[in-house]
Amino acid sequence: MKPTDTSKVIHFIENYVPDAMHETKTPGCSVAVISGADIVYEGGFGWRNLELSLPATPDTLYGIGSCTKAFVATAILLLSERGKLSLDDPVDRYIPFRLRASKGPILIRHLLSHSSGLPALSTSEILIRKGLGVNEGFPLADSGDFYRWVNGAQEEMTPGPGERFFYSNESYRMLGHIVQSLADMPFHEFIAENILGPLGMARSSFVRSRYESDADRIQPYLAKTDGSVVPAPFPYPDVALNPASSFMFAAGGLVSSVRDMAKFVAANLPASTTRLLTPASLESMQESHIAGPASHYGENGYGYGWFITKDFLGTRMVAHGGSIDVSTAYTAFLPQKGVGAVILANTSGMPHAAIAEGIFAALLGLDPLKTIPPLGIKKRMNALSGTYKAYRGANTARVFPKAGLLYLEQKDVFQESIVPLIPEDDAVASYRFYIFTEGERQPVEFQPTPDGFDLYVERNRYHKAR
Repeated sequence: MKPTDTSKVIHFIENYVPDAMHETKTPGCSVAVISGADIVYEGGFGWRNLELSLPATPDTLYGIGSCTKAFVATAILLLSERGKLSLDDPVDRYIPFRLRASKGPILIRHLLSHSSGLPALSTSEILIRKGLGVNEGFPLADSGDFYRWVNGAQEEMTPGPGERFFYSNESYRMLGHIVQSLADMPFHEFIAENILGPLGMARSSFVRSRYESDADRIQPYLAKTDGSVVPAPFPYPDVALNPASSFMFAAGGLVSSVRDMAKFVAANLPASTTRLLTPASLESMQESHIAGPASHYGENGYGYGWFITKDFLGTRMVAHGGSIDVSTAYTAFLPQKGVGAVILANTSGMPHAAIAEGIFAALLGLDPLKTIPPLGIKKRMNALSGTYKAYRGANTARVFPKAGLLYLEQKDVFQESIVPLIPEDDAVASYRFYIFTEGERQPVEFQPTPDGFDLYVERNRYHKAR
């Protein structure tokens, strides 16, 4: 599939992205859409640096967070193809990993698919918070600290490798360490020599000093709990100053642009002429090896470095998001259709996945707002949000969205209540919700009116204020 008419895609992106940025207070965002080896759309929105009024561009460098994991998986598969390792090798053959599962050995493929039985151990959260100026006192300075932390978690292990999905940044740090050990060079240098260089991703790097010397880079911004967005430091240190701990960046330390990431997406498409891996290795990365939570589109799973949606609008979708709190990313593609999208932003909060899915719907000739459930849900939730007043304004209620849910606030001079509204249907199409209190459901209903909505809660009838 090579779209000859991108007007629907452009219309969706250039109308929806600015609205999403305004709603989430995102200063800057960059987007690229790929078809085959070509970028069919690229654009920058807003400011890469708000204080200096510098615009975001397709070349702006962002921290891509966990989108880095696909590069790590690619490196492992490259070493496998070169006969340096087998995916069925036990992890402790290469690194000082000492945890055990009662039902069998933990293999490299288990780390790749987040199925080792090891739950998240918060190393990324600790390191990012430290980089943002919050040092909680947990020692994670080098490999000795890292393995003391990981190997101390034996009681956290579940019995069977390959049985349960636990998204694990620690697993990908260990994969980075395996790469570093077998290549006999720092992890970031292997990625540069074997992936970034061959693909022409000249501006992508793990080295902070390179990022900081590039004029077209983001100012990172931290979204605070009060809704404000403030400038923040880039949270990762300079890997060049401590190359022995380079593997610690494998969970999410790469910096890139949408133009560079478009080259990586193109290399992962089946018809690519620039791919780094054999078709069999690519296919193994892009097939599900462990089931994850279902989504609006049904079955989901994890491959090697990628989340896999089995049936997205009739085709497979391969995707991964990333966040370092002050910079966020999303990379996705439809292998059978030969199209992909990359979205990068310089704070958290943007609905990256929904935007990418909307782009794909438009490429398939569909209306994104009618086809992609999160977009329709968001639209309906925004329509319901606002201030509601009871008879003659004697009582007031407020409905507002937060973290993907609607909340109902009712207060007066003596009392205050804030509760989540649980929808009766997943698509929020019926406008019926309930409040769950001590095991009892209390119905809440919105009814459309010529002027907006009426809200029914227990004894109260509220009218949405204009």
